[in-house]
Amino acid sequence: MSDTVYIEYRFTVKPKDPASDLLIAELGEVGFESFVEEEDDVLAYIQKTDWSKAILEDLPILENPRYKFTFDYKEIEQENWNATWEQNFQPIIVDDICMIRAPFHETINVDYDIVIEPKMSFGTGHHETTHMMLQHILQLDVKGKTVLDMGSGTGVLAILAGMRGATTIDAIDIDNWCYLNAKENVERNNMDFISVYEGDVALLEGKKYDLIIANINRNILLADLPSYAKSLNSGGTLLLSGFYTEDLGMITQKCTDLALKFEKNLERNNWVAAKYVN
Repeated sequence: MSDTVYIEYRFTVKPKDPASDLLIAELGEVGFESFVEEEDDVLAYIQKTDWSKAILEDLPILENPRYKFTFDYKEIEQENWNATWEQNFQPIIVDDICMIRAPFHETINVDYDIVIEPKMSFGTGHHETTHMMLQHILQLDVKGKTVLDMGSGTGVLAILAGMRGATTIDAIDIDNWCYLNAKENVERNNMDFISVYEGDVALLEGKKYDLIIANINRNILLADLPSYAKSLNSGGTLLLSGFYTEDLGMITQKCTDLALKFEKNLERNNWVAAKYVN
């Protein structure tokens, strides 16, 4: 994968909040894989093989008169992206007990010290959805439980579940780079009992879990919820994120139709992470 070529877009967004979050969500829908937020700009990355010059033509956010966008783009090699990430990545502390850091950061005294190198994968803890899913996991008793991390990205959610005592964990992502990166991060954190797979919801056939975590976009969640419900053990918990406050009703209705009961949700800058039980 070292010779993978990416297209890097640099967007200048005014006003930046909440436009940058909306932009990132819509870019994710059309195939952009990773993002770096700077003070005034958003950097977005997509594999050249998935890119075309017309890729931004149907993004509603760019036509919204409330926001002003300017952008340019260029080709970038994977190793150059890694250097950009290292320059921008700062450690994250979640609820004062969980730290997400890179190998070159010093640790502090926390209960859960997670070391990742995300490369082109989503899930550093910076984004609201990952942060809230980490909070949900910190609030759950997962000791001895079977766990699925669907759309696992860096594998950070699966790793935290493992650190909190889950014994059987599957991490699945459809993207090859995420699959490879999660395998590296699982090994880096000595979580060799976490199984990492490349694929989609078809891999769930015949499997059962006590906890299913899915931090993906709204449309994929809606399509895959029947499979999650089928794979969730009686009394199990489903954590969903990757969608906005205004989408919560739609997601909850789908879960209700599948006999999953809404329990609570967290909100952060208009993003939601919801908990459902079987």
